[in-house]
Amino acid sequence: MVHQQSSQARLSPSGDTEDIVTLLVPRLAHFAGVARTEHVTRAAQEMNVPQSTLSRALVRLEADLGVDLFVRRGRTLALTPAGHGFLGSVERALAEIGRAAEEVRADADPATGKVAFGFLHTMGAETVPGLLHAFRADHPRVRFSLVQNYGEAMLERLRAGELDLCLTSPVPDAPDLVARRLDEQKLRLVVPADHPLAARRRIRLAEAADENFVTLEPGYGLRRITDDLCGEAGFRPRVAFEGEEAETLRGLVAAGLGVALLPPPTVPRPGVVELTVTAPRAAREIGVAWLAGRTDTPPVAAFKKFLLSRRGRLLPG
Repeated sequence: MVHQQSSQARLSPSGDTEDIVTLLVPRLAHFAGVARTEHVTRAAQEMNVPQSTLSRALVRLEADLGVDLFVRRGRTLALTPAGHGFLGSVERALAEIGRAAEEVRADADPATGKVAFGFLHTMGAETVPGLLHAFRADHPRVRFSLVQNYGEAMLERLRAGELDLCLTSPVPDAPDLVARRLDEQKLRLVVPADHPLAARRRIRLAEAADENFVTLEPGYGLRRITDDLCGEAGFRPRVAFEGEEAETLRGLVAAGLGVALLPPPTVPRPGVVELTVTAPRAAREIGVAWLAGRTDTPPVAAFKKFLLSRRGRLLPG
């Protein structure tokens, strides 16, 4: 193929990869179409583009690459050895783009799409399974990608676009997020079964000021709530052990290693007694959060609407 002088600069071998991709990608489908038919007119008809547009795209592609991809044989074109090698890579790339487009469309399908949903570890045993069961009664084919983590980590993934929605506590207050309070969960002071306080049913948190506490690690919402409640009660908790899951903390309490402020267990655990805290008011708010300004796919919009409809009855009775 004879090239005319192009107004565009030829790519240098040391050119930035991102610039190369941006420049070449729009022309790859044109190249592949002509390579399959070996005929510009036929390819233009199959691809429903003007023949002149296709011819210009091929000339510019070769100029940008600095390599001849075709040789003319009368009215037909034949690939050069460089063109043959390039075609294989282009077809694989276009096939991958096609698969990615199909996945995106499938995830947005109202009936069979996908929701990326995050939630706290303490919501995983009973609350979330119950929610998904109820939602799928009307949306049986919607798929879920589930992530369990502590609140701050989930909000980071929400901002990164890895999650559509998350259940978290405390309910976040940030300009880039939208959050709605859904429910409230009472917290109890959990003590070993042989602890002197175990004979009580109720307790003021200030009475535990001299106890060793087992808590979640800093950064967890429940840890922040524990620190705040103890501060309201007039003391700073003396932390003996830090963990990552509420049930692990219950095990540490059962082993006599301290006391803990925790939400109610799914199943009562032997070895501990759970006391109602009368002062200060010990509870945590549970809310749903999503990224402000993001347009929801139909399945995400349906699940969001469902969650918001559960205000005041999110948690199992």
